[in-house]
Amino acid sequence: MTHEPPAPPWQMDWTVEARRTFDAMPADGRQLVLAARAELITAPDPYCRGIDADIGLPHWITVRPLASTSPGGPHIADLAAGRGWVVFTFIRRLAEPQITITGIFWA
Repeated sequence: MTHEPPAPPWQMDWTVEARRTFDAMPADGRQLVLAARAELITAPDPYCRGIDADIGLPHWITVRPLASTSPGGPHIADLAAGRGWVVFTFIRRLAEPQITITGIFWA
């Protein structure tokens, strides 16, 4: 029996506040957030660590650490050249790795 590390697609959940904000967003914002969600849950490393690690993402999404002093902590996915963003954490654990959206914004 081999124990291979988990791979995408990753599970994703929302905090109650982030989900409430998402539900109140205009349709174009919700559509872009859902497209970003699809990109993140299928990325080999949702934090896009390393040089050119986010090269596989569409041009309208960039991922970076929320704080440069915490590269393994929460990250932000900037959407549509700063028109919106999603703050998320990625917990890579052996059983059920998961992305959690903790904040969301759309202008």
